[in-house]
Amino acid sequence: MGKLYDMLKKDVRYHESLKACINCGTCSAICPAASFYKYDPLEIIETVQCQDENQLEELLKSDKIWYCGECLSCATRCPRGNTVGLLIMALRKLSQETGLFVESEKGRQQLALKRAIGDNIVRTGYCVYIDTVKPERHPEAGPVWEWIYENRQEVMKRVGANYKGTGTGPLRDIPQETLDEIKKIFDLSGGTELFENIEKFSAQKAAEMGLQFDETTECEYFNEIFTQTKKEHTL
Repeated sequence: MGKLYDMLKKDVRYHESLKACINCGTCSAICPAASFYKYDPLEIIETVQCQDENQLEELLKSDKIWYCGECLSCATRCPRGNTVGLLIMALRKLSQETGLFVESEKGRQQLALKRAIGDNIVRTGYCVYIDTVKPERHPEAGPVWEWIYENRQEVMKRVGANYKGTGTGPLRDIPQETLDEIKKIFDLSGGTELFENIEKFSAQKAAEMGLQFDETTECEYFNEIFTQTKKEHTL
């Protein structure tokens, strides 16, 4: 068994997700993502079970492992108690740890998720924070959101949110002491190291692609992964 498989086997989700597949295809039949994307959960299981290092590497480089919505519908229907969604989580982490995620379009978008959501959690305490959902970055939200965003101080007050206030209530400022605790959780759980890996490997890929890269959401590489798609992912 090769290096990648040795790393994968250290993830508890690998052992919890894959017990005794009988190739019945129930996971593929029930999977919402499989009805939309070019994605087959059973194919993922078969690739992992064959224990071929080259095939595993190609899987970690592919878009396939990023199509799963992690809804775990597979867990509810598998007659043998397998959970492809957990296996996908383990594969994604391994792809991020090894830097192979930058070799696919969907994989490269992990930088956007890290900066748009992950950094928000550490910086503000919120996954999605109203100040960062800028209309020019999210045109799909339409003119109503643009108006809400531009008038968010008044709108949030009207709906009862404690926007940027102290104490309790939605959208309140999270105390620095709490933010420090959140950061410590990321540090101890490996989240900080994973974020650093995503940034490091993304910077290397940006240089390879000849795109400008910095820590903002305005650099060329971020704009490329956030706005461009080959539109070859769906059925």
